[in-house]
Amino acid sequence: MRIGGLASGMDIDTIVGDLMKAERIPLNKLSQKKMLLEWQRDEYRSMNKLLGDLDKLIFDGIGRQAKFSTKSVTSSNSNVVSATANGNAVNSMMNINVTNTATSATWAGSNSVSDKFVVPSDTQLSFTVTNGSGTTTSVQTINLIAEDDINTIISKFNSSGLNVTAFHDTQNGKFVISKKDTGDDASIVADEATNQFMVKLGFTDDPLTTGQELSGKKNGSDALFTINGYQTTRTTNTFDISGVTYTLHQNGSANITVANDTNATFDMIKSFVDKYNETIEAINKKTTETKYRDFPPLTDGQRKDLSEKEAELWDEKAKSGMLRRDSILLSGLNTMRQNLYSTVNTSDPNYNQLAQIGITTSRNYLDDKGKLEINETKLREVLATNPDSVMKLFTGEGTEKGIARKLIETIDTTVKKIELKAGNALRNNAQFTLGRELTDVEKRISAFEDRLSQVEDRYWRQFQAMEQAIQRSNQQGAYLMQQFGGGQ
Repeated sequence: MRIGGLASGMDIDTIVGDLMKAERIPLNKLSQKKMLLEWQRDEYRSMNKLLGDLDKLIFDGIGRQAKFSTKSVTSSNSNVVSATANGNAVNSMMNINVTNTATSATWAGSNSVSDKFVVPSDTQLSFTVTNGSGTTTSVQTINLIAEDDINTIISKFNSSGLNVTAFHDTQNGKFVISKKDTGDDASIVADEATNQFMVKLGFTDDPLTTGQELSGKKNGSDALFTINGYQTTRTTNTFDISGVTYTLHQNGSANITVANDTNATFDMIKSFVDKYNETIEAINKKTTETKYRDFPPLTDGQRKDLSEKEAELWDEKAKSGMLRRDSILLSGLNTMRQNLYSTVNTSDPNYNQLAQIGITTSRNYLDDKGKLEINETKLREVLATNPDSVMKLFTGEGTEKGIARKLIETIDTTVKKIELKAGNALRNNAQFTLGRELTDVEKRISAFEDRLSQVEDRYWRQFQAMEQAIQRSNQQGAYLMQQFGGGQ
C-alpha cells in the first residue's frame, strides 16, 4: 500500500491514477481489439452451427432416397387388421379375411394351491420348451430356494428363459402358465423331478416320467386367414408379406390399401424449405448488419459509469456488423442459390428444376433475399404423379448430382472455410486465423501490462523523491526559524 502527499499535501494517489489513465489508452485499445476478435469468432461459429443444422436436416431428409419411398397404409377395419409398410412395398389393395387369430398355449393346475405355499427345500426345475412355431429351445432351469413364496415362484418363472407368463388365480387357487408366443406347436416338457414339484403347485401327477408334456395344457392355435382369396396360416398375429407388416386383431374382414405417402414427403420438403429460409435469413442479416464505428467495446471503467440498460444498448451496437459483407458467407450463399437454380437430369425434362415441381424464389427479393416459396397444389400433384422424378431431383448421385448432394457439398466447403477463419471447439488458437490474431493481441496485452507496471513504479518513485525533497526543505526551514527565534 502506497501513501503519498504527507509532505506536499498533494493527492499523489489520484495524480498517479490520472497519469496512468493516459498511459492505459493503448492497452484499452488492445483489449477492445481482443473483444472484437472474440465477438467475430463467436459470430462465425454461430453461422457454422446454423449451416451444420441445415446440413443435418438435408442429409437425414431430402438427401436420402428412402425418405421419398415412405408409404401410407389404410385399413377399412383396423379393429380386424392393421398394417404398416416399408419403402419397398408395392402400391396395392389387399382383402384379408381372418378366420382365426393366433393364440398362446396355457397350462393350468387342476388342483388348487394355497397362496401361503412356500418351497419346502432348494429345488431345481428343468424344462424343455418348444415355441408355437415348433422351434425347440435349449433346456431351461429355474432355481428355487427353500421358503420362496408363491409370488417369488411366479417372478422366477416370468424372468426365466421359458418365455412364459405365470400367475396365481387366488379365487380358484390355480397356478397358471401361458406362453408369450403364439402358435399350435408350443410345448413344455418337464423331467420327472420337476413334474413331482409341479404336483405341489396343483398339476396332476400323471404322467410323472421324463419327456412328457406338463399337464393341464390348452393348445395354442395358428392364425388362419385368406389374403385376396389365398388361404394361409401364421404362427403369430404379426407378420410380413411383400414389405407390408400386418397385425391381426380379431376375426373379420378388412381391405388394406398401400400407397405413396405424399403427405410425409411434402412435409419433409417443406421442412427443408423452412430451414433453408431460416438459415439464409440469419446469414443475410449478419452480412448486411450496420457497423457502428463510434461504438467500440466498453472498457471496464466505462462500463462502471453506465447503467445496466445503457451498457446493454451500447454492447448491441458495438457487436453489430461483425460479419458485414463477409466474403466467405456471401460466397456460400451465392453458391447455394446456384445449387437451387441448377438443372438435374431426372430422365423427365418436365421435372428437371425446382420451379417445375412448385418451388420458386420469392418474388419480393429486396425483402426476402432469395427465400424459397412452395406452390403446395403443384408440389402435391407432382408427388402423386411422378414421385421418382422428385426423388432424383433431390438425391441424384454420380455425374447427375441432385440438389441435396450439391447443397451438402457447398455447406461442407463453407463450413471448412469458416473453421479455418474462426475454428471450432476442437481447435486451438494456433489452428485458425482469428485464433492466431487473438494470441498475438494477448501477448501484446501482457507485455503492455508489464510496461505499465514499470511506468507506475517510476511515477511513484518520482513523487516519493519530490516528497523527500519537500520534507528536507521543510525541516531546513523549521531549523532556520528555530535559530532565528532562539537569537531573540
